[in-house]
Amino acid sequence: MEETEQPTHDSAAAAAEALDRKHTAMVERLSNRHHSRLSGKPDTSSATSFESTQSFLSQFSQSKSAIESDLTGIRQHSDPTQKPDLESISLQISALEKLVAESSYFLPPFEIRTCLNTIGHLRQTLDDVTSIVIPKKKFSFRNKPSKKTTTPIPPQNDAVLIEPEKNLGFRDLNPDHGFRNRENELLKKEFNRIDSEIQIGEFTLSDLRGCEIRLKGCLRALFMDKLINCKVYVGVVMGSVLIEGAEGCVFVLGAHQIRIHNAKNCDFYLRVRSRPIIEDCHGVRFAPYCLNYEGIEKDLTEANLVEENGNWENVDDFRWLRALQSPNWSVLPENECMSMVDISNLGNVY
Repeated sequence: MEETEQPTHDSAAAAAEALDRKHTAMVERLSNRHHSRLSGKPDTSSATSFESTQSFLSQFSQSKSAIESDLTGIRQHSDPTQKPDLESISLQISALEKLVAESSYFLPPFEIRTCLNTIGHLRQTLDDVTSIVIPKKKFSFRNKPSKKTTTPIPPQNDAVLIEPEKNLGFRDLNPDHGFRNRENELLKKEFNRIDSEIQIGEFTLSDLRGCEIRLKGCLRALFMDKLINCKVYVGVVMGSVLIEGAEGCVFVLGAHQIRIHNAKNCDFYLRVRSRPIIEDCHGVRFAPYCLNYEGIEKDLTEANLVEENGNWENVDDFRWLRALQSPNWSVLPENECMSMVDISNLGNVY
């Protein structure tokens, strides 16, 4: 009887050993995946996406360190002749904004939010260093124009006089790259085929209050930051739209991808190829695209957005993981939706 039990015992031992090997391999795979999640990067099963994220973070970190080093050096010397250096740093920060916009389609939301916050801190540091190196006295144009040279100057006039000097270098040397620091203005821009071939229509809207923005044609990427009580009408974005901070705004735009962070009480009229993504938002509402201008059908066809796929209402809330409907967004009631908005006549384009 012992002779018949021995093979059974050996077979059970072999099976246990094989099972143990499979268990070890499975634990190793799960461990690798766990470490990937902790690092805030995509799953290692997508090697291309992982490598792209690693490459982006390395490039972003190097650029950030270089900018911080330059700002520290300028702050220590505090020489007004360093104005060209400040202008160069402004361009470097704008390049970082574009890098984030171009890479948003594969970056995790956490990395995008971290990078946008970093860019905001860099701009604030640049403003602080600028105020030290070039005192506000130099922004006075009181003696240059022959207009009313009255002694008391209202605060609003000061703001109007200072604004052109800021646009000369410290935020964005090329006004075609974006609208910044505007209030209660109508801002218009048309992206034609020549623009698309040369600069591919990358654009930034930042620090705008009470403005109406009309962007006609095809853009490659659009970044929006700190918009309050604005109306934004955009033709077609061939790539990604990033919104970081908006309140009381209306957005009408078509894009391949849109990510919205920290938006409150805003309405979005969208045509998108992928599901819209929101994070840290409250009171945002969504409705179908309602924009028109001469040539829009051609732009939509070129961007593969001519057909309505219904993704405007397939919103993913990254802060709401339950199966129930997120309380942070809703579909805009039909009786509250805007009618078709036509921006064919831009008039003078800025």
